[in-house]
Amino acid sequence: MPMKQSIVNPPSQCPHCGTRLKARDLIPVVSWLLSRAKCRHCSTAVSPVYPLGELATGLLFLWMYLTFGITWETLIGLLLISMTVIITVSDLKYMLIPNRILLAFAPLFIILRCIFPIESIWQHLWGALIGGGFLLLVAIVTKGGMGMGDVKLFMLLGWIIGFPNLIPAFILACLAGTIVGGGLLLFRIVQRKQPIPFGPFLALGTLLAFAYGSDWIDFYLSILK
Repeated sequence: MPMKQSIVNPPSQCPHCGTRLKARDLIPVVSWLLSRAKCRHCSTAVSPVYPLGELATGLLFLWMYLTFGITWETLIGLLLISMTVIITVSDLKYMLIPNRILLAFAPLFIILRCIFPIESIWQHLWGALIGGGFLLLVAIVTKGGMGMGDVKLFMLLGWIIGFPNLIPAFILACLAGTIVGGGLLLFRIVQRKQPIPFGPFLALGTLLAFAYGSDWIDFYLSILK
């Protein structure tokens, strides 16, 4: 999708030799291991991004099920994981959060949250407005320091987790971004003022807030009392 290619036609194929992949080439993680990380047809190395993304998705699906059980919240969580994994890979590789990904998932999240809000639909409306509005303000103030893809993403994430869960999501995203960004600078993997994608950190913070945000907020409020 970041390369503006269809995910339907043509079917899955090797990006190097163009050979159409068969069912045995598409088993998550297993196919990559059995082929020894190479295309069976042209022997070109296959990026570990593929099995890592598949493995992460599977483990996150399991985590979501263990957290919420067989509930509608689990379904929303699985969709959230699916979207954020795609966005994470896209943003890391291409520095791009495609509108088509957001538009593909947005109707599902809008419908599900209208039917199954956390408490009130207003929580989700405020989450979307505050999430998108705050990052839009950051983008304007920093004059491009924050991409519009991040703004639109956080608006949708704000709708999904609602307010005030949006607060720990953003704090965790900033904390993770600071730690990772600082480490990359320390080891000179990136240079100063070199842009670092923020989408993966927004995804991480939102997933944690989705699962535990209300517990953290309740704990913090209990300390204040």
